[in-house]
Amino acid sequence: VDRAYPRSVQGLLKIARTMVALATLLCFVASKAHEAYVALAGMETVITVLFLLLYLLRLDARMRCLFWPLADIFNSVIAALSLLVVCLFAIINRSNKGTLAGGVLGLVLLVLCLVDAILLCKKMSLAKARGRSAPAK
Repeated sequence: VDRAYPRSVQGLLKIARTMVALATLLCFVASKAHEAYVALAGMETVITVLFLLLYLLRLDARMRCLFWPLADIFNSVIAALSLLVVCLFAIINRSNKGTLAGGVLGLVLLVLCLVDAILLCKKMSLAKARGRSAPAK
């Protein structure tokens, strides 16, 4: 178990994404919103928890069959695009206050997804730059 990960910026961001996605899911479920809203919030909650566990348990170092930071970036970008569409529909069609609250929390989740993707891209580019600057032998 990586005890430093939950205290890192990446770990705190994943935990925040999980909590906001769970709150969004609960708002949509409580307001009996459209199934698409509930499905997207539920999928985002589950996928974010899985990535959190992947990094927390250091499984990304053991399972090298996939470049996990890139998969995490793709997840964040696709989730942000999906959240943009679904949450705008939820806000525009606000059938009740729960759907409106879920849509607003979904937009907050969208921002967290974008920040996560940007930080992962910067981390990958910094790691790549450090590798190239090593002296040649």
